[in-house]
Amino acid sequence: MDVNTIKSVYFIGAGGIGMSALVRYFLSKGKKVAGYDRTPSELTEKLIREGADIHYEENVELIPSECKRPKETLVIYTPAIPDNHQEYQYFLHNGFTMEKRAQVLGTITRLEKGLCVAGTHGKTTTSTMAAHLLHQSHVECNAFLGGISKNYGTNLLLSDKSNLVVIEADEFDRSFHWLSPYMAVVTATDPDHLDIYGTKEAYLESFTKFTSLIQPDGCLILHEDLEMKPAVPQGVTIYTYSREKGDFHAENIRIGNGEIYIDFVSPKGIIRDIHLGVPVSINIENGIAAMALAQLNGVTDEEIKTGMDSFRGVVRRFDFQIKNEKVVFLTDYAHHPSEIKQSALSIRELYRDKKVTAIFQPHLYTRTRDFYKDFAESLSFFDKVILTEIYPAREKPIPGVTSNLIYENLKPTVEKRLCCKKDIPEIIKEEEIEVLILLGAGDIDEYVPQICEILNKQ
Repeated sequence: MDVNTIKSVYFIGAGGIGMSALVRYFLSKGKKVAGYDRTPSELTEKLIREGADIHYEENVELIPSECKRPKETLVIYTPAIPDNHQEYQYFLHNGFTMEKRAQVLGTITRLEKGLCVAGTHGKTTTSTMAAHLLHQSHVECNAFLGGISKNYGTNLLLSDKSNLVVIEADEFDRSFHWLSPYMAVVTATDPDHLDIYGTKEAYLESFTKFTSLIQPDGCLILHEDLEMKPAVPQGVTIYTYSREKGDFHAENIRIGNGEIYIDFVSPKGIIRDIHLGVPVSINIENGIAAMALAQLNGVTDEEIKTGMDSFRGVVRRFDFQIKNEKVVFLTDYAHHPSEIKQSALSIRELYRDKKVTAIFQPHLYTRTRDFYKDFAESLSFFDKVILTEIYPAREKPIPGVTSNLIYENLKPTVEKRLCCKKDIPEIIKEEEIEVLILLGAGDIDEYVPQICEILNKQ
């Protein structure tokens, strides 16, 4: 189906962070946009205010009449929707064109020049940073992001003068295999989603397949330390990057007083004294990949410096809620052992002499089952760990798989406790907090306003 000729678009799973960017995209194109999501959220309410017709009950009768015309309606669904979903079944058996979010993004990458950022972790911040560098420069860009940019308050950026489109390339359900990147970044390939892939080898192979989809005149920006082997078409240029080695890297790194400055080294030379607007050490590496992508697409040295300094981050990605001399409170979407370790090390670097407490909500039963020892090892970098029950998302419980698996494997040096999510506010009242981080990709961030209120009173 030609996205330019359709009249209406219906979303099953409209409130997902990736899906909502497409909701906004089709609203910008003047289409009738409607959809279903399981629960109301701040994001779905914003989408309704922006013009989308969204409901929260699984009910075919609630689908608008404009979205019941098979020849005029495109249906976009999330892979997390179960096959027996009533609305999914209605569209499936009545002749509608149905596509996953990634298929639609794939179409867009064939119409535009796709700059696609993939990786187990780092992809949201890196893609949002790259989009900001491009968008604020003379080059400009469009972007479909996997998080809400704090600079723009949205996960969708549009430009009427640029054919570049930054896309976060999601490996879940092999979604990124639908894309046709002009340029691609791979940030990390630590195994994840083993409920989908089964083995580490299959997971790595999916990234190899992703690199084979890059257009022949494009390029691949690959982290130095990955196990995967790229398989790019002839004509694709491969660059490497990391914090301190590769074609793109940093030199003269200065961390202190809550600030980070670096010199950016690339095949084009050195850009000195770049200031990181979000001064956490993992953003040195994220920034190098983003600056590489921006520089390869014509962003000037001065625009790169300005853009890095003015980058304000992504909601729920190392997101400071309170930052003063008495207490620091931040949230992070980290839900994989490698991400949690990076968060812990970054905080340790910034606050060497303070007690760091982490509240972690594990995400998915399968991920907890597959990586509970790795989670325990990563969480042991904190001084104190408070574990809540597992956030199930799309999954049903697995017998014997609880947060206790992580709890029992934490190192003896770590203070620890288990709690129900609902008890978090009361626990915060009891604790003497110096630095607090809320970790997880579930719904734990619902408690942020309450925690802020408690900590500010203390």
